[in-house]
Amino acid sequence: MKVLVTGGAGYIGSITVEQLIKGGEEVVVFDNLYQGHRDAVHPDAAFVQGDLKDRAAIDAALAAHKPDAIMHFASYTLVGESMQHPFMYLGDNITNGLNLLQSAHEHGVKKFILSSTANLFDKPERMPIDENERIVPGSPYGESKNILERML
Repeated sequence: MKVLVTGGAGYIGSITVEQLIKGGEEVVVFDNLYQGHRDAVHPDAAFVQGDLKDRAAIDAALAAHKPDAIMHFASYTLVGESMQHPFMYLGDNITNGLNLLQSAHEHGVKKFILSSTANLFDKPERMPIDENERIVPGSPYGESKNILERML
């Protein structure tokens, strides 16, 4: 299977890419390198430097590489920073995710994994957190992930 990994030059994305390649999957990394590092991209992965704000760049990557699945890790992720810059987090994380979802739909990519956050639950009532826990995002970052989950 061919998997396009957004944010594949970041910490979680690059580890996921490594595991996918070890498992025999073909991987394409799509990353703007804002928070990621080119050196973190696995040498056996194809690399596309692009921004999820740019639908044409997403469409070009999907058309060129024809992935069977997308794993979406690219986003602003700092909870504290999201409290100081809520519009950046809500605007970019939601808009970029929507751009990716629309392009995936138009290119027939039916398998989509969204990396989410425990921050959806603010102060959970029990640990470990399960899918039945009440969703109360604790920050603009958490709310951006909540909105993307609802879009899916």
